[in-house]
Amino acid sequence: MTHGHGYPAGTGTGPESTPAYGIPQQRQQETELAPEPAKTAKPGGGGRDRYLDLLRSIALVRVVVYHLFGWAWLSVLFPSMGVMFALAGSLMARSLNRPALGVIRGRLRRLLPPLWAFSAVVLVLTFAMGWNPLKDPDLGGTWWGAAKVFDYIVPFGAPPYPEHLGSESGLLESTWADQAAGPLWYLRAYLWFVIASPLLLWAFRRVPWATLLAPLLLTAVVGTGLVTIPGETGNAVSDFAVYGGCWVLGFAHHEGVLKQVPRYLAVSGATVIMGFGLWWASGHLGPDGWDLNDIPLAQATWSFGIVVILLQYAPSWQELPGRLARWDKLVTLSNNRAVTIYLWHNLLIMATVPIIDQLYNLPFMESDAATSLLDKADTFLMFLLIWPLIAVAILAFGWIEDIAAKRGPRLWPNGVSGGGSRRRGT
Repeated sequence: MTHGHGYPAGTGTGPESTPAYGIPQQRQQETELAPEPAKTAKPGGGGRDRYLDLLRSIALVRVVVYHLFGWAWLSVLFPSMGVMFALAGSLMARSLNRPALGVIRGRLRRLLPPLWAFSAVVLVLTFAMGWNPLKDPDLGGTWWGAAKVFDYIVPFGAPPYPEHLGSESGLLESTWADQAAGPLWYLRAYLWFVIASPLLLWAFRRVPWATLLAPLLLTAVVGTGLVTIPGETGNAVSDFAVYGGCWVLGFAHHEGVLKQVPRYLAVSGATVIMGFGLWWASGHLGPDGWDLNDIPLAQATWSFGIVVILLQYAPSWQELPGRLARWDKLVTLSNNRAVTIYLWHNLLIMATVPIIDQLYNLPFMESDAATSLLDKADTFLMFLLIWPLIAVAILAFGWIEDIAAKRGPRLWPNGVSGGGSRRRGT
């Protein structure tokens, strides 16, 4: 596994992990946080690219479903992290037509206030339940170790948290802090990609293919055990390598380099790379079998190939076509609240458990048959409950994304104004 720090879902230790309530522990991987809306590449066209919006929404849903059910095959079906880093890279390349320092500052401004709200809740809960960073043996019991709490404010590194806090009989399961802090690994990776983007784009415009393939070669070195970098530095380097190719593919998409490659050649090359990824995975299966999140080189190559195909065939939609149009409001809402959904969904998954536990107290649940049926339906009930809880989080915290983007706060930005007219711009 590429991470030694804790992630959502029990004691999972990678980009994608699942909750510990009887659900397989796996690694957490999530979405591009949509620092600004995607725009169409049509000459003279404005507005949003709804194809990219749709991909981002699918990735968010896939993340939530993965964390609930823990199905390893989802990492093969749709490698959402690679897709979302590619979308982020494309947006970043477009933004870097402006001065780099201002772009980086703008990205941080959009990202950090929602993080601060989430961190405030997590830290208040951990402190209230007795965690003291100065006395945490994992932090060395020193001020220097406790200073890592700063990563809750600016995620240059992995934030500290107690792996076990409270009791199994409490309102929250004892590994809740480990699980809640899990999504923050992505913010760290995203932050470093943003900071590195001016240099990466400069290199890409001069030696595009070398810059594009370099992360895959780096993954072959640091993601296979050939070279081991200990601690959080190793985790950061591994993340950068595994998803760096997808980020640079976003550059290639924005710069039009992918479109210059004949489609048959691009798809054939992507298929070969994906085939190598599956071949490598078959000989390096992790504790969860074919979960590519546990196999860095397979994750990097499979995600790279999928992204090439998705971007090579990318249409430029200003409106969702056909039957997809029925999902327009939800796609708009999820894109406008991607940070909120990503940050809070794992904690909300855990919050479904005490709610479901109350069902056992109902009078008609006293029989063994009823209790057994509820036990079997536990995960499905969590799936039903998580969506209204996410809606509550959007109402409670989503407006912070608007403030961070210097917009007027909106409670439910699904593209429909109070007067009924549709709007998607931000």
